Amino acid sequence: MKAFDLQRMAFDKFPPEFLGEVALRTLFTFLLVFIFLKITGRRGVRQMSLFEVLIILTLGSAAGDVAFYDDVPLVPVLVVFVSLALLYRLVMWLMSKSEKLEDLLEGKAIVVVEEGQLAWENVRKANMTELEFLMELRLNSVEQLGQVRLAIMETNGQISVFYYRDDDVKPGMCILPESFAPRFKVMPESGEFACARCSHVASLKVGCRQLCPRCANPVWTKVSRAKRVA
Repeated sequence: MKAFDLQRMAFDKFPPEFLGEVALRTLFTFLLVFIFLKITGRRGVRQMSLFEVLIILTLGSAAGDVAFYDDVPLVPVLVVFVSLALLYRLVMWLMSKSEKLEDLLEGKAIVVVEEGQLAWENVRKANMTELEFLMELRLNSVEQLGQVRLAIMETNGQISVFYYRDDDVKPGMCILPESFAPRFKVMPESGEFACARCSHVASLKVGCRQLCPRCANPVWTKVSRAKRVA
């Protein structure tokens, strides 16, 4: 083997004409995945459940092989597609008959904010980083948790937010980036502060160091009283 052989690096054993076949194979597999998405009625990945993403990954693996390897025929990939489509229809029907199976494959919606505070035990089980979680809330125009009556993480990973009316908004943890909401281990003044991890609100005195009684976190941020802007 010759090092830095451009012919080998670019084409290996394939003639340049094979690139046309690669383009045709790619179009074939693209159409299969597109048809599957139309069959499921989904418009995007964020609308998919874990089971549906698994189906797409399985189909994508078969599609990738047939697109690039000359010794992979097209008909078996079509059989994979048909089998997956039938499996999807069968599992959807079974889930409509069995709530336990639906919970196993689709997962359950999880309450992540309740009455202006993080549902701490549920948040820890959600396998979502703080940055991701707070970003999702900010995308829903949330500035501080006291604006939120209820937030639910749906089975597709999206967060549904239900707000308090303006007159009912509570003081709560500011979820803006740290440059807008400084964090403290030593309280700079007396007042209400929110735990920077679990959002527990407590009245603290100037100069004190306090572990959160809810999650034992030593970092606090000043409580925000901002109303929601529609």
